[in-house]
Amino acid sequence: MVMDKAGNEVGTMAHWKEYGDSLVPPILQTALTCFVENGYHGTTTRQLAAAAGLSVPGLYHHFASKQAMLVSLMEIAMADLYRRSMAALEEAGESVEARFRSIIECFVLFHAYRGELAFISASEIRALEPEARARHIASRDRQQRVLEEIVEEGVRVGYFRTESPRDASRAVITMCTGVSQWYRPGGQLSPAVLAEEYVLLTQRALGREGSQSA
Repeated sequence: MVMDKAGNEVGTMAHWKEYGDSLVPPILQTALTCFVENGYHGTTTRQLAAAAGLSVPGLYHHFASKQAMLVSLMEIAMADLYRRSMAALEEAGESVEARFRSIIECFVLFHAYRGELAFISASEIRALEPEARARHIASRDRQQRVLEEIVEEGVRVGYFRTESPRDASRAVITMCTGVSQWYRPGGQLSPAVLAEEYVLLTQRALGREGSQSA
């Protein structure tokens, strides 16, 4: 289950690889579309209300401000990604290889299937007010640490050969999150095939030579 800022259920997760309908409630979905098209600062509250088929007072009945809508979108994104990450690692077990493959697949699938949500979560951090920004960065850092710990363990056991595991982990995360900037459904690669390719690419980036597709 994923909750919004007000504590309301906004979606459930059957399996970490499965993506159904959008997690985002209709009013927030219109805000998400506006933010993607025009940017947060380029979108007015009046535009958000019109897109949702509401008056401005009607919009304020649901959300206190434009900022509250952005915060809710980012919280939904980070909660969904983290829950999927934890489910992926639980399924993977103790093997470093299996854990790494699963977390990379999880990152790539999320940024392919939830591209707009992921894009806004990364691109509009500076638009957050200080308290909300601090919370978001803490969530982002927690997510990043999940991968860093796997890579550090991989180096300890000789699975990876990078001499800079922390920097290499950041590079890998940048590769995965970048998917939301360019991937579009219906392209040459499905999200599943793309995730498999990224597993191989990131393994090699971390010094795992001779990586083969499973």
